[in-house]
Amino acid sequence: MAISSNERVPLNKDVVLLIKGLVVGKILTLLVIGGVLWWLRPHLWRWSYNATPSNQTLTTAVESSFQTVTDVPIGTFNYGGSTAWVPIRVVVDSQIQSTRPELKLRYLNADNSAPSSSSGIQMLLDGKLDFAQSSRPLTQAEEATAQQRGLSLKQIPVAVDGIAVVVHPSLNISGLTVNQLQQIYESKITNWRQVGGPNLLITPFSEPQQDSYAVLFAARKDRQPSFGSNVKFISSPTEALRQVNRTLGGIYYASARAVVNQCSVKPIPIGHTSDRLIPPYSEPFVPFQQCPSQRNQINTAAFENGTYPLTRNLFVIIKPNQGREQQIGEAYANLLQTVQGQQAITQAGFAWLR
Repeated sequence: MAISSNERVPLNKDVVLLIKGLVVGKILTLLVIGGVLWWLRPHLWRWSYNATPSNQTLTTAVESSFQTVTDVPIGTFNYGGSTAWVPIRVVVDSQIQSTRPELKLRYLNADNSAPSSSSGIQMLLDGKLDFAQSSRPLTQAEEATAQQRGLSLKQIPVAVDGIAVVVHPSLNISGLTVNQLQQIYESKITNWRQVGGPNLLITPFSEPQQDSYAVLFAARKDRQPSFGSNVKFISSPTEALRQVNRTLGGIYYASARAVVNQCSVKPIPIGHTSDRLIPPYSEPFVPFQQCPSQRNQINTAAFENGTYPLTRNLFVIIKPNQGREQQIGEAYANLLQTVQGQQAITQAGFAWLR
């Protein structure tokens, strides 16, 4: 017999229970999936960040290369400055000039002083360079000097460099806080026993007027810090590493790319607090007995995300004078800030811009 559309067919009790069970099951499944996704959300963001640092560090929305940079001037231009830039000059600049042959970069050494950020900026002010390479920000004195000469200077960040601390390979020390490191170089801490190490006098080494000195004492806002009386000044990083290797209580700090993979010294973790020490090398740590067949690699991820406490930006210093000096300085900075440029910078041992 036909059933009219207004009549309802009574459902079997078992069918009703089955339907209710399916509905409840679907609801519970959705709740579980939603809860898992909510818990994973920060982890997924972190994994994505670590996997693709370029998406987090560059303001460029699309892939860019040396070829895509416009307004690159034709000709030969003089540049110079910090020794920390040497790997970039060797690795990156050669790639730039190979891709953009119309641009010729000529490195000039300082006349009467060792190459440094300070000498490069001074040469730029004196008109001897078209742009300078610095491993620190401009100082108030440099900006004042430029003003007195009717000039202005501009700094453009292009890379991140970590400052690593190294000790004798046999020294048993878990790491140092930034404050402990500062007190060592101010001669307030003079024995490794004071920071959890053996009963051994500390011998701090440093290059004179090293640009990374400003990074080491960046937290000292209340007064002008100064080196302690027991600090020994060494003229070059190579000689400083030799001295640390010969001195059981020796300690030294320099650009991570110059010291982390060395076999003669041991890089140590640094932190703002003793319970949060971050290594300048990628874990697991490679002991010196396995070197040189294996070497420690730079912890670029910690430099990029800011968890490592001793980092500095590398700057291109330019004259914004609406002339060819400004044009080449901005073009060079733009080349380094491309995706291709940042990838080449990592090949040179530095980190992407944050």
